[in-house]
Amino acid sequence: MHQYPQRPRPDDQPSYQEYPPRGQGGHQQYQHPQHPQHPQRAEQAQRPQYAQHQSYEAPYGYPPAPAGHPHEAEPPQPKRSRRRIWISAVVALALLLGGGGFAAWKLDWFSGNGEAVTFGKNPPPAEGRSDAGAPSAEAKPSGDPDVLMPTGPKSDFKQTAKLDDGTIIAKTRVTGAKSGFEGDVWVWAPKQYDDPKYAKSGFPVLIALPGGNGFPNNYWADTSLGLQKAINEGVKAGTSLPYIVVMPVLNPDAKYYYDGSDIPGQAKMGTWIAEDVPAFAKANFRTYKSRDGWAFMGSSSGAFVGMKTVLQHPDKFKAVIASGGEIVPDSPLWKGHQAEMDANNPEKLAQKLIDTKGPEVYINFQIGTKESGKDRMTKFQQQYGKGPIKTTIRDIQNGEHNGWHYVRGMKEGSLEWVSKVLKAPKPEAG
Repeated sequence: MHQYPQRPRPDDQPSYQEYPPRGQGGHQQYQHPQHPQHPQRAEQAQRPQYAQHQSYEAPYGYPPAPAGHPHEAEPPQPKRSRRRIWISAVVALALLLGGGGFAAWKLDWFSGNGEAVTFGKNPPPAEGRSDAGAPSAEAKPSGDPDVLMPTGPKSDFKQTAKLDDGTIIAKTRVTGAKSGFEGDVWVWAPKQYDDPKYAKSGFPVLIALPGGNGFPNNYWADTSLGLQKAINEGVKAGTSLPYIVVMPVLNPDAKYYYDGSDIPGQAKMGTWIAEDVPAFAKANFRTYKSRDGWAFMGSSSGAFVGMKTVLQHPDKFKAVIASGGEIVPDSPLWKGHQAEMDANNPEKLAQKLIDTKGPEVYINFQIGTKESGKDRMTKFQQQYGKGPIKTTIRDIQNGEHNGWHYVRGMKEGSLEWVSKVLKAPKPEAG
């Protein structure tokens, strides 16, 4: 695993809001490392007036250029003669026909990225037909009334990555019916989803939220972080459920944090996360009607949004794995909207849930021993970890503020923890 050095953290800066600075303060922002074979890109938009947002190194790979900053032009290439081009083509063909085909596949030439993807390829045979080649009929749910078959309309998915087990990560564009926001969403379905034994079963959904800008990409869709692989390994070991992982963009731009909330005058990102993203999952996948099949996981600012949404909508979501996250909202866009900000404050939402004896929710904090912030998690646990709010804190030994280490924490116990409180898919007997 590659380790990226963290940038020096500036001193705490006071915030305009009533909340005191929190450790290093603000949502901690990932910054992507520059890779030597790529040209240097323009710096991403910064917000110096809100210095509480810190910069850390990226959890993976080399990012696309930020919006408004095109790629630098590549140096001109020397012209090649037509004869040389033909020779190169013949050599390439010979390699493919010989022993180079596998190498070409490894180089992603035949990865299938960009091709159309259909999830749920194995519905049961049509009524009255038992042959595998019969036209398929829409599967009817099992005897469990909680199972929700895809409601439609179906989205158009394009492959973005393929795991070693053949499962696919795919992307689509979603226009939120309730928020009006349009953004990209990535999805991964486990191997069990296409297994005919599960054709009538619902699957639990894990909505994975990134830190940093959370736009225009969701870094959990990058296989190098190992989230999907960790779930696969957990399923084999019996420590994880086979989740459908839904990975939406977190913010509408790369300039501000929106705290996953409906800030007045801004894009309705709270409605996008809590309403439109689940509706998209229900439209395309076999899920569960009850909250027992719905959870979040997130890192940094994504951890805050996941925890806030579970506390805000305990009737829809049951659990969250919150890694290296913040506890209270701190978007600069809240200025002048104190009441609305309070309505999106996990501390106030937690107290309300305790007072009303609301449904139980489960919060699993993760924190690396080499990063700050555990004091805030501990304080939250001491003040609000009672009644319907079940909390635990997992220390990740030698862990830093990055996605690799948070996935390690999930493998070491957090996936098993969340899997014990959510509903498992049920295969048909036989």
